[in-house]
Amino acid sequence: MNVVISQSMYFPWIGLFEQVRLSDLFIHYDDVQFTRGFYNRVQIKTRNGIRWLTIPLLDRKTGQNIDEVKIDERKDWRASHFEVIRQAYLKAPYLDDVLCLVDDVFSTSAKSLADISRASVLSLSRYFELCNCTNFLDSRIMKVTGKSTMRLLDLCKSVNAKKYITGHGAKNYMDHELFEESGIRVEYMNYQKRRYPQLNGEFTPFTTALDLVANCGKKGANLICSDSIYWKSFLL
Repeated sequence: MNVVISQSMYFPWIGLFEQVRLSDLFIHYDDVQFTRGFYNRVQIKTRNGIRWLTIPLLDRKTGQNIDEVKIDERKDWRASHFEVIRQAYLKAPYLDDVLCLVDDVFSTSAKSLADISRASVLSLSRYFELCNCTNFLDSRIMKVTGKSTMRLLDLCKSVNAKKYITGHGAKNYMDHELFEESGIRVEYMNYQKRRYPQLNGEFTPFTTALDLVANCGKKGANLICSDSIYWKSFLL
């Protein structure tokens, strides 16, 4: 079984869905500390260049887990984000698909940041039909404790993983030998960053996957095609 363990992110970039595609099981890992990243923000291309869409947070405290962080609902940020997205893809061939996806996620009853970020991952995974081959699980219900590499390893062992696939950031903390001693092969994503027709200037692969939807529709699934490489080869 191929396993990916990742924090949920707000309408994330294509690379996250390439991890989903390669996994038999994708574990949402939101009961870990919130740090500055892409959990509540994402890049979008507009006529005026790259813009960040950021979910406002309410009274965030140091040390809070992602699934404990509340959204600041005093602001109508959903309407604001929806309009920015609509304007950005007004001339895109699959604008209606994008707006349906965004509306689906925004209609979710979200009690925390993790809820709405997870909903955006699942909504896009369904759109690209990645859910046909990948199952999703929430680390919070797995009752696996611990920290850092050891907890990741124990999560993998609890589902009888044979391969653990991860993004590039893990190279800074991953104890690869620990996994190998347990018979679990570690591989890193080999992101291809495939080009596709894109509005608003020079191509960039790092925008929200909604950009792929807007420009390619469901056929964009064919561009979610990166593979992974063994950790020793990756670190060479």
